[in-house]
Amino acid sequence: MTETSASTPRRSRRTSRPVVLLVPVPGGSPIHNLWAGTKLLVVFGVSVLLTLYPGWVTIGSVAALVLAAVWTARIPRGALPSIPRWLWILLAVGFVTAALAGGSPMLSIGGTHVWLGGALNFLRITTLSVVLLGLGAMVSWTTNVAEIAPALAILGRPFKLVRIPVDEWAVALALALRAFPLLIEEFQVLYAARRLRPNHMPTSRKARVRQTAGNSIDLVAAAIVVTLRRADEMGDAITARGGIGQLSADPARPKLGDWVTLAITVAVSGAAVAIETIFHLTA
Repeated sequence: MTETSASTPRRSRRTSRPVVLLVPVPGGSPIHNLWAGTKLLVVFGVSVLLTLYPGWVTIGSVAALVLAAVWTARIPRGALPSIPRWLWILLAVGFVTAALAGGSPMLSIGGTHVWLGGALNFLRITTLSVVLLGLGAMVSWTTNVAEIAPALAILGRPFKLVRIPVDEWAVALALALRAFPLLIEEFQVLYAARRLRPNHMPTSRKARVRQTAGNSIDLVAAAIVVTLRRADEMGDAITARGGIGQLSADPARPKLGDWVTLAITVAVSGAAVAIETIFHLTA
């Protein structure tokens, strides 16, 4: 008697990986050791570059830099979040809609002319968005949250000449970045606790809408209370540690690796812009 499906192990359903923000990947690498201000300058400069020159050469050059940074930082594959199915469907619908717009170039297949301009533009914008998301993810994966506010305070020091409160803005950003993961965790706990409560399912649609609205109001009120409690606890902790000035104070400064990173970024960006310019002049 042969065993069939009973002896074969069932495939377990893949669990979706959530989006993890503002939590650095453990480990050390040259990317981890860079000054936070260097990473912010790279992200800002590349964003401006892709805004002014959103061509394929520029996007490909920046994508190569991001992939090199991922390999250097040894980012594991598990750090990437799972892409939901509805997003693939949305991208497919957007691609088909953009392809219907037509435009040059044209491809002839068996006497049928197919205009690929809209589809190529959609692919270019989608690729550009993915590259920018990858840049932001690299900063999140390799930078401690406590290092961002001091770096912003140092980078924004010239704006103090025109009486811009750079230190206060840096402190506000530091508090927001530190409170963001805590509030997400609190909201998840509140939502899970609300789902565990037994609910009486009304029969009429009007009663169901009223119950849903009441539950939403209860969750919002509980979230406000939790936020105020967290803010009070954080204020006491900041006062005990010497005030808000400690949040924007950090002796870290750019080192040799930071200057090398900036030089590589400027060189690759300049080469990409030169190639794009030459291509447009010869086209």
